[in-house]
Parts: sequence; C-alpha cells; structure tokens
Amino acid sequence: MKPSIFTKIINGEIPSHKVYEDDSTLAFLDIYAVVPGHTLVIPKKQVEFVWDLGEVDYQNLMKTVQKVALRLRNVLGVEYIGEKIIGTDVPHAHVHLIPFTDPSDLHRANQENAEPNHEELAALAQKLYFE
Repeated sequence: MKPSIFTKIINGEIPSHKVYEDDSTLAFLDIYAVVPGHTLVIPKKQVEFVWDLGEVDYQNLMKTVQKVALRLRNVLGVEYIGEKIIGTDVPHAHVHLIPFTDPSDLHRANQENAEPNHEELAALAQKLYFE
C-alpha cells in the first residue's frame, strides 16, 4: 500500500499541528477545518477503513478520540464535540472531531479552497497540546 498523506505526517515527512500523540495514535488539527479546533485522530498503523482495524488498534484509536474530544471541549469551552467517520477522503483510517455550539457547524463543508493560516493553527495546537 502506498503511504498515505497521514503516514507521511506520522513519519515527519509533512508538517502538522499536533495536539496529541502516543505510541499508536496521533491527533492533529485539520488544516481545512470546518470550525476552529477541527481535529483528526488517526492510528499510526495505516489501514484504509476504521472498521478494518484490529480490535486493539480500534480500542486505542477510540481511547484517543475520547481523550482529545474531552480536551477540545474543556479548552475551547464548547458544549459539543461532533464525531464523524467518513472514510472517503484519505485512504487511512481517521476520525474527525468537530467542536460546535450550533448544529449547523457539523454540516459545513471543509474550507479546502481557502489557504490555511498556519500561524493561527500553530497557536491553537499549542493551546490544545497535551503536556
């Protein structure tokens, strides 16, 4: 399997705005966020679909999803964190965490036409990063 863009991020070949990392998972800000704080959580093992992860890898991924979601809610002061598993945009299992107060935020399109503001993303990642 050809290395995905997420595998390249894991390997340090492509920069990212990390908010959490452990031995089996990585969480980083989506550069084409639907709202500030939109975070992607991925397993470090490249598997195309979340549902094809082994039991331990799936459990590790979901533990990180919960940990990061609680951190987003706490640090950003939002009541809700949406969770989406879409599986069509990158051939590497991943979970979207989307902080929101208005449900319409969950249905916004990613801002792929806009140039990411890496200074703002870096500042937010630093604020969210687990110490």
